[in-house]
Amino acid sequence: MIEAAMIWNEPNNKSHWDPAIDPDWSRFAEMASLAGQAIRAENGSLPRVLGGMSPIDPGFVRNLADKGVMDHVDVVAVHGFPLDWNLWQIHEWPAKLEEIRAVTDKPVWVSEVGVSSFGAEEVQAWGLRRTAELLIGKTPRIHWYSLYDLPRAWPATTRHKEAEGSSYYRHFHMGLLREDGSPKPAADIFGDFAPDMGVCQWFHFEDHRLDPAVAWLKRLGVRHLRTGLSWADSFRPDALAWFDRQMEALRDFDVTVTFCFTPEHRGIEPHHTSPPIAPEEFAEFCAAMIRRYAPGSGEQRPVLARAEA
Repeated sequence: MIEAAMIWNEPNNKSHWDPAIDPDWSRFAEMASLAGQAIRAENGSLPRVLGGMSPIDPGFVRNLADKGVMDHVDVVAVHGFPLDWNLWQIHEWPAKLEEIRAVTDKPVWVSEVGVSSFGAEEVQAWGLRRTAELLIGKTPRIHWYSLYDLPRAWPATTRHKEAEGSSYYRHFHMGLLREDGSPKPAADIFGDFAPDMGVCQWFHFEDHRLDPAVAWLKRLGVRHLRTGLSWADSFRPDALAWFDRQMEALRDFDVTVTFCFTPEHRGIEPHHTSPPIAPEEFAEFCAAMIRRYAPGSGEQRPVLARAEA
């Protein structure tokens, strides 16, 4: 069911990790290292993925390597959205991968890449095709973000919300499917690139889209799926029942599960981006989820090989 465990999401993005509390990422390095050790103790063959960085920054990789994190992960992941938020052009994707390969011998995955249809759905369809041309065969995993548009009634996970202007509203139009579940032009061509291209779809707690999402993912030919299990959500009533339902629904896919989000009452500051008061508690959450959904069998599974340009 689980093909890889990802430790956090976009740790160098202040919408997901607070640099005011942890300016040199030393707290993150300790937490990630403990989580990597905990995952390995539960399942020695499960690849451990360093949470996809955004922006793509070789200096960030070097910093974490100096702090020992690379001893406890098997894969490095990157996120890129050059048509929406990044200050580089889409044709630079191969060069961006090489920037990270130059500072690590780990395989480099693209665990989020996408194009918003905020301006035009035709732009998204073009961006999907061009992304596939640039990345398929260049990296072992590609996860398109995302299957569904974010419902307008839900907040996007960013630091400054509506104050970000159009950058904020682009978050709501990243899906192959509109909020009502109807397909955009990009959905009509996604099958041309599956299963080489997977999908990243985050599910909120007790998300009403889970079952139709599974049906659509199968219809599109998706094999590789990235999603998350929230440490913060684990403190909700009936959290394990929801986690069980989500993971059972996704059992037919090769899932990269992302562990992230600090519970407010366990953060140095009461916010999901805060470093935890006790980083070993995050590691214990990761270990518990691996025991539940990917218990070790003693069979050693090799980490996916590094793909070269």
